[in-house]
Amino acid sequence: MQVTQTSAEGLNREFKVVLPAADLAAQLETELVGIRAKAQIKGFRPGKAPLSHLRKIYGKSVMADLLQKAINDANRQIVDENKLRVAIEPKLDLPTEQEEIEKALEAAGDFVYSVTFETLPAVVIGSSLDDISVERPVAAVTDEDVEKALRQFADRLREFEPKTEEGAKAETGDKVTIDFAGRIDGEAFEGGGGSDLDVVLGSASFIPGFEEQLEGATVGEHRLVKTRFPDNYGVAKYAGKDVEFDVTVKAVAGAKPVEIDEELAKKYGFETLDAFRTAIRGNIEADFDKASRDKLKLALLDALDARFKFDLPPSLVDREFEGIWRELEAQRQQGVVAPEEESKSDEELRAEYRGIAERRVRLGLVLAEIGQNAGVQVEEKDLTDAVIERARQFPGQERQVWDFYRNNEAALAQLRAPIYEARVVAHLSNIVKVSDKTVTREELFAVEEETAPEAA
Repeated sequence: MQVTQTSAEGLNREFKVVLPAADLAAQLETELVGIRAKAQIKGFRPGKAPLSHLRKIYGKSVMADLLQKAINDANRQIVDENKLRVAIEPKLDLPTEQEEIEKALEAAGDFVYSVTFETLPAVVIGSSLDDISVERPVAAVTDEDVEKALRQFADRLREFEPKTEEGAKAETGDKVTIDFAGRIDGEAFEGGGGSDLDVVLGSASFIPGFEEQLEGATVGEHRLVKTRFPDNYGVAKYAGKDVEFDVTVKAVAGAKPVEIDEELAKKYGFETLDAFRTAIRGNIEADFDKASRDKLKLALLDALDARFKFDLPPSLVDREFEGIWRELEAQRQQGVVAPEEESKSDEELRAEYRGIAERRVRLGLVLAEIGQNAGVQVEEKDLTDAVIERARQFPGQERQVWDFYRNNEAALAQLRAPIYEARVVAHLSNIVKVSDKTVTREELFAVEEETAPEAA
């Protein structure tokens, strides 16, 4: 085999490979000898068929397999000898002339092809990252948080009884049963009507302004409710639009009081109310801790993204972008469009999301290098636990989920990636300077969107 590097542009490395006809012919003969020992050829005793005859019967199909194996072996050798860190499968430029292909299949001429490897960039982390400073937002769980959650648990068990007094008016906390028909621009719309619907006033289960306009209503009363869909409403075609509903109140029921006491705790499986409160506080603290870790992780990623700049493999960026864009298209088909994206053209959105794809690829390479330098590992037990947890999400299909992941390396890699990333982030958290910043509960749980990096 003869290998010559013909190009080195950016992250691409191109090689010309010559597989000599003599080597291919020798391999073909070896394969045909093996076939002769086993094949039953009409007119010949077992093992006695001439190789020339076997070549006519099997030569081209055998050589096709040999060429594929020879190409794979040659490519692996190029990678090993040149110490290439390959981003994706190499791109092959194989002969297209029929005469040349026929010669190769008959081992009558050298087989010449070109192969291009897209390589990963060299990511130099440096000796230390301890000069990075990030803030970790933290919020304390208050007694008010606990009591609010406790009341929500109590409300889940509440019962309602009809208000029987004549002229009884619906109040916040009451359950009203209604028929309703909605219109946008005077026209009925899909999902805008219903009958015998129970609505608890003050529960915010309807769009803002709807429940408030039913307060004070009595049984049999008709009301015209005028309001507006939120700008971020899940169905994009209704977002921000004015809407009115013809509502008929069919029943009004008041909530029976639910005492927050030992009996309530026992209904939720706790011996005492104090034990119930302690469990609630622990759950809220766990939620707060997770939100803090998520915000710290985002701050770390922002710091790494600002520090490291290098050429990115276009194929990896393309693949990441295509995944993002497919998800966006799927959301569009469901009528879900973020309000801030409605006024943007596809060209603007593509540029924005390509920036996000570049950020993800860059950070993925940086985290991989940091993890490798630190010896971060994902153990087999970690993957087993992840598969079990995934299987639990599909009751009755646990065996199928288990088999799917255990027989699908690509799917297993998707489970491994976030575990590895979490380990690297935890490692980084112990290296960089982390200072706690006290924030409110609302600030802690405020959603921060992933943004594209600014142009250099």
